[in-house]
Amino acid sequence: MEHNKLTLEEIQNFEGKYPKQLWYLFTVEMWERFCFYGMRGVLTFFMVDQLLLKDAAANLQYGAIQAFVYAFTFIGGIFADKILGFKKSLFFGGIVMIVGNLLIAFSPQQMFYYGIAFSIIGTGFFKPNISSMVGELYHEKDPRRDAGYGMFYAGINVGGLLGGALCIFLGKYYSWSLCFLAAAIVMIFGLLTFLFTKKHLGPIGDSPLLYLSDSKRKAREIAVYLGSIFSIPFIFIMVKNTDYTDYFMYIIGIIAISYFGYEVIKTVETSIQKKLIAAFLFIFFYFLFNAIYEQSGGSLSLFAKDNLSHNLLFFSIDPNVVNNSSNTLFVVILSPLIGLLWLWLAKMKLEPNTLIKFGIGFLFLSASFFIFYYTKFFANPEGITSLNVFTIAYFVTTIGELCLGPIGMSIITKLSPKRLFGMMMGLWFLASAFGQLAAGKLGAEISRSNQGATLLSKLQSYTEGYYQLALYSLIAGVILIAVTPLIKKLMQEVK
Repeated sequence: MEHNKLTLEEIQNFEGKYPKQLWYLFTVEMWERFCFYGMRGVLTFFMVDQLLLKDAAANLQYGAIQAFVYAFTFIGGIFADKILGFKKSLFFGGIVMIVGNLLIAFSPQQMFYYGIAFSIIGTGFFKPNISSMVGELYHEKDPRRDAGYGMFYAGINVGGLLGGALCIFLGKYYSWSLCFLAAAIVMIFGLLTFLFTKKHLGPIGDSPLLYLSDSKRKAREIAVYLGSIFSIPFIFIMVKNTDYTDYFMYIIGIIAISYFGYEVIKTVETSIQKKLIAAFLFIFFYFLFNAIYEQSGGSLSLFAKDNLSHNLLFFSIDPNVVNNSSNTLFVVILSPLIGLLWLWLAKMKLEPNTLIKFGIGFLFLSASFFIFYYTKFFANPEGITSLNVFTIAYFVTTIGELCLGPIGMSIITKLSPKRLFGMMMGLWFLASAFGQLAAGKLGAEISRSNQGATLLSKLQSYTEGYYQLALYSLIAGVILIAVTPLIKKLMQEVK
């Protein structure tokens, strides 16, 4: 067994700011996010433009696809925890994602839903495991963990930025086959990077069943692979018919919350129980955040398609490229700045705690949707409005996201005992899944209220919808800041 050369202690006793393994995981995740954001950014556009769906239907479909992606990260996380280990899970997921993209590239109109079904399973096995491995590079008490997640988060966004901009550009102006082929090619880069660097991860991500005989372990692993492949036709049916998605999600939601409840009751120590409940409250607010925030791939994408001018400052640029990549660009720029701001505030003993940061996140989210609403006052008589104002709204959204996204994952790992890491990370992604589903429904409602056939009536109904979302977000932020003392008690010594 040559891969036992590096021990966990050796990895965690790294000098300097970041462990070198972080850079390998960063690169792998960067390529995977390129593929994921590239796909996400073209979904509604492709469905309206190529599959000729109505706006409302495309929004529901988008919500369903995204909900499945995140729901399967919950399931994938559990299989990785219990059977495959993170490394094998990630490799299997990557292969399935590549197959999915190649299918769509081969024939975009005919194979779209088949390819999407593959991508959903693949992402489910890939996505939760990389973030869990990042956590394991650090001792439990290592203060550098937040910085590590911050850097990792930036990597995610470099990939998202390139993928979000390139895929929609290729699809809109060259060919949809090229668009999906690009996503497959970068995913191959990601997998190769992982294959060449996984020896540096030592025992991190190995199968939890190493104590079993080889044949028993292999049998269980093969069962997981086969089960996943056999579930693809069912996912295909459910994604095509969004009513099925709803039933599926409600069932998964009930199972997940019951399972969580069972684990909490089973836990003997009250202090751990309280922490788990605190973690659950974070996860619930994360769900609310996503329901509003995740309009970018749905209604905002369709809004950008029809209602925005091509002028940004002094340039002419495609509004969908701006919609898909401005958020990630701002994350790359603002991440380090906001990180420095927290450090500076901490020095002055003024740093807000995680809860208040969450609340601030909602307030910024609310402000950004007020700005999306405000675009209506900049529209010309045809209903085409300012890309500049739209981009400013994204800038504000991003500040909100950065108050919440990176620290959210970190706080969940701090509040959960190690044996429940996979489940809690899974619940975090599941909150995202329900957020996506709700976002699709909200987006569909927004576009349904569009009674007329003109761009002006579309502008009217979309901006009114954004006004509503701004209000919801404001209320959630205020409630969260108000209940801070209560949740703080539950968190005990965890900051």
